[in-house]
Amino acid sequence: MGGEVPAPIPIADPDDPRIAAYSHIRERDLVGRGERFIAEGEVVLAVLLRQRRFTVESLLVSDKRLAALDGAALAPDIPVYVASQPVMDRIAGFHIHRGVLAVGRRVSSPRVRELLAGLHGQALVAVAIGIANHDNMGGLFRNAAAFGADALILDATSCDPLYRKAIRVSVGATFIVPYARADAGEDILSLLADTGFAALALSPSGQRALHDITPAERTAVIFGTEGPGLPADIMARMETVRIAMQGTLDSLNVATASGIVLHHLATARRAMD
Repeated sequence: MGGEVPAPIPIADPDDPRIAAYSHIRERDLVGRGERFIAEGEVVLAVLLRQRRFTVESLLVSDKRLAALDGAALAPDIPVYVASQPVMDRIAGFHIHRGVLAVGRRVSSPRVRELLAGLHGQALVAVAIGIANHDNMGGLFRNAAAFGADALILDATSCDPLYRKAIRVSVGATFIVPYARADAGEDILSLLADTGFAALALSPSGQRALHDITPAERTAVIFGTEGPGLPADIMARMETVRIAMQGTLDSLNVATASGIVLHHLATARRAMD
C-alpha cells in the first residue's frame, strides 16, 4: 500500500494485555462487542480508514505484512502492534492468513427515521428482515454498495453487519453503505411511508415480475430470510415482486437475489434521469 508505519510495537507474548482486544476473536465475536468490531485484511482496512463514521483504535499485523501497510493513511496515534505469524495465530485462536487485524469503533449510529429523512430526492433503500446469516448480510451490503443503494435498514432480528465475517464478505461495504437498525416493535414500513418511500417486497410468490417494475423516485425493497421468507402480514402491506425463473427452483439465496433486484432498480433509475 506504501508509506512506512510509524513506530510499530513488537509483541512476543500472546497474553500481552496491550493486545487483549484481539484475544480469541472467534469466540468473542459470537457474544458481540458493543460499538467495537474487528476488521480483517488489507483491503477491508483500506476501506475502513477512508470512512468517517468509524475510527480505528489499533492494528495487529504479522511481521511479514507490515511493509505492505500504508503508513500515510494511519493517524500517528493509532498503535500498530506487530507479531510473528505463529504469535498472531495464538492471540486470535486460529490462523489469520490475511495477517492484518484492526479494532474499529462506530462514531455514530443514526435512528431509522433520521437516516431515511436525510435521504433527499431520489433514493433507493434496501431493507433486511430477519437476515440471520452473516455471509448473506455481508453479500447484501456488498450488493448495496455495488449498485448504489443509498442506505440499508435492518430490523431488530437481523444479525450484526459489524460481525467480522460479515465485514469480510462485504469487502468493507459495511463501512460504505449508511445503515440503521430498527428497535424491536418499530414499524419500518410506516417509517418508509412517512418519509416518502414506495415499498416492494421480494417473494417467490410475488404479484409482479421484477422486469416489469419501474421504481418510484423513492423506492425501498424488502428482503426476508431464506426458507420462510417475509412474513405474510408484511407482504400484505405492499406490492410484492418476484424474480422470473425457469425450471423447478422458485427462489435464490438472498444475497444473490438482492444483487439481481438492486441492479435492476439501479439501472431503471439511471434510465429515468
